[in-house]
Amino acid sequence: MIEVRGLTKRYGKKTAVDNISFSIQGGEIVGFLGPNGAGKSTTMNMLTGYISSNVGTISIGGYDLLEFPKQAKQQIGYLPEVPPLYMDMTVREYLNFVYNLKGCKFPRQAHIADICQVVRISHVYHRMIKNLSKGYRQRVGLAQALINNPEILILDEPTVGLDPKEIVEIRNLIKRLGETRTIILSSHVLSEIQAVCERVIIINEGHIVTDALTEDLARSAAANSRYAVRVAAPEDQVVPVFSAIPGMLHVEYVGCMEPGTVDVMIEAEKDTDIRRALFEECAKRGWYILVITPVGVSLEDIFLQLVETPDLEGPARLEETSGMPEPSETTETEEQK
Repeated sequence: MIEVRGLTKRYGKKTAVDNISFSIQGGEIVGFLGPNGAGKSTTMNMLTGYISSNVGTISIGGYDLLEFPKQAKQQIGYLPEVPPLYMDMTVREYLNFVYNLKGCKFPRQAHIADICQVVRISHVYHRMIKNLSKGYRQRVGLAQALINNPEILILDEPTVGLDPKEIVEIRNLIKRLGETRTIILSSHVLSEIQAVCERVIIINEGHIVTDALTEDLARSAAANSRYAVRVAAPEDQVVPVFSAIPGMLHVEYVGCMEPGTVDVMIEAEKDTDIRRALFEECAKRGWYILVITPVGVSLEDIFLQLVETPDLEGPARLEETSGMPEPSETTETEEQK
């Protein structure tokens, strides 16, 4: 459905997107994730044909975007970070305007009515857009992207600025739309990607640093070896005893939250389940484990590890990421993000 090969975009001396390649099949919901300035919006703008690349090719549904721009763009519905709305129009006037702009051939009234029903804006159809809440404006933005029934939706930060209730509603709407369409969802909010997408592409400093199924990232986050432990034991003995357990990597004293107890944070070596050895050691001494809570590596931690890796030149494995990036001499503008 979408093929990107060797895509590069430069703004003067600044390379916003550097030789990225990926493919997206029909029916996928793919999250495009990265920090501000990573190259997300620049990539989205190139995919929609809004800006051109310096190097590389984009194929949409088998059509090269540069050679057959009309055929390629007809397959795309785009919702930018700031929806392209005219505030002094009613919803009806605006959607009819977009219908004409796209040269849509579907029956006008039935097509627009169906879209309004899908995004649930039928009851505000005759209201001025400027009088709508932020959430409903996002819905109107989604409605314009759906006019002409495109097979691909590209959504750039669709929940930015929404309240928690509106975020849940928009996420559920995106899931429903993804049942019949290919969706690329650009965001820097990892929880949003996890809630909606089946696959994640993470970009940082213009490079793709990982391309994986969301469930694989979640599995990596769940495979933890860190625990918060509360044990009824002498305060001065817990750290040295726990530290001597085979496979124990680190023990940190946290404090005393209950009388006669000690709280510690423990971390075992990779792929080591330390819990049985911990129980046996406490049982030998007559100590009681009152609390043991997994403290896994969150998806946010994985994301931060990936985007803080300096000098990446392509996809990176999760376990290889570490370090901090060197500060850039050029501040990327919002347009170049």
